[in-house]
Amino acid sequence: MAVILILETSTDVCSVALMRDGHIIDIIESKDGQNHARLVTVFADSLMERNNIKPIDLVAVAVSKGPGSYTGLRIGISTAKGICYASSIPLIAIGTLEAMSDHVMSNLEKYAISEEKPSLYCPMIDARRMEVYTMLLDENGNVLKSVTAEIIDESFFSAQSEEKQLVVFGNGSAKCIPIIKSTNVIFVDGIEASAQHMKKLVWQAYINRRFENVAYFEPFYLKDFVATVSKKNMLG
Repeated sequence: MAVILILETSTDVCSVALMRDGHIIDIIESKDGQNHARLVTVFADSLMERNNIKPIDLVAVAVSKGPGSYTGLRIGISTAKGICYASSIPLIAIGTLEAMSDHVMSNLEKYAISEEKPSLYCPMIDARRMEVYTMLLDENGNVLKSVTAEIIDESFFSAQSEEKQLVVFGNGSAKCIPIIKSTNVIFVDGIEASAQHMKKLVWQAYINRRFENVAYFEPFYLKDFVATVSKKNMLG
């Protein structure tokens, strides 16, 4: 029995889940804003207590590595590292945008996304003003454009949406609604960063022993990136 604690604190959502053998068995979430420092350890303790699991029973801790909130990421990763050190277990780190994308691509029918037309998937995390953290994936989950920061304007993704349906989601996607006019753009509401969306990627990482160096691992902030207005398509 492999039990993994999963922490997601990269956005305003504080989400903690327990996974057993690849399946989420319990989860606690708060969407009340940046109270992560107060909530994340309380959520973790509550989950383990009500499921009769002790830290020594964990085989790993998984955490969202970003991009996202500087403070939120620091809190989540510091908590994960502390548990890993105390229990001598490995650390797994999962990209926030990758986890959101995997969730959407695994639930096409639920979100009314047609499989008949090739799609591109564009997760977005709100940064500030008209900036978002984003990436671009094809329908097989292959990364076409790595994580970057972008300023949204009227030409954003226009070339891609002419040939394929562009599926846009995440808490930064609302900024696009008044700007992107193409009929090939699909906006999926209600997709937020969540520990439960990380389950498949966490399990794959555990099975394949893709662990981080607990001592030296740092969040993926994109803090040194200066966003500029894109005047060409993301594949250029």
